[in-house]
Amino acid sequence: MIEKRYKDAFDRASDERKEKILEIGIEEFATMGYEKANINVIAKKAGISIGLMYKYFATKEDLFVTCLQRGMKILDDALDEIMKSDDKILIKAEKVIRTTCRHSKANANYIRLYNEITGEKNPVRAQQLAEGIETSTSTKYITSIAQALAKDDVRSDLDPRMFAFFLDNLLMSLQFSYTCDYYRKRFEIYTGVDVDEMDEEQVVTQLLKFIESAFTFKK
Repeated sequence: MIEKRYKDAFDRASDERKEKILEIGIEEFATMGYEKANINVIAKKAGISIGLMYKYFATKEDLFVTCLQRGMKILDDALDEIMKSDDKILIKAEKVIRTTCRHSKANANYIRLYNEITGEKNPVRAQQLAEGIETSTSTKYITSIAQALAKDDVRSDLDPRMFAFFLDNLLMSLQFSYTCDYYRKRFEIYTGVDVDEMDEEQVVTQLLKFIESAFTFKK
């Protein structure tokens, strides 16, 4: 967790400075990876001294976490609006798929940053990052699925927590397919089409059919 005195110092910086530091930090971490990313390079590109940078962030890890939180908040806010609606679960699912596609294309560095932490080698940090990032999203999905179950809008034998996990795995893979080289190639191998050439409507339609069959089909 970032110490309060560093957080307060960064919060007092101008919005323009905070924006610049985080955008440059996100690009550096997304491009170089956590281990090779250089906080000195980030400070230089942001036009501030390394001393001032360390007044804002005690460690490179603190800067990384702040960058990650910024990127994830954009999608989290969009999901929050969708999941709080009174729409049926499959309408929510369609909106989430569309949002995932558009967010991934518009904010590729954020998704690459997210992908970076999936390979985290420090088990303690990996657990802390997973808890900090995944808790909000998982709560939204679990709550929405449980509400749909209570309204008899989905099959009666599903487990909301398990279904939320599997749903998020599908969406996470979709995010990476738009932004990360391995997943982009994986998408092409399976579909025969480069993801940039794939009609977004086809992606939405086919994934929604898959989700619909899982949520509603029962022998």
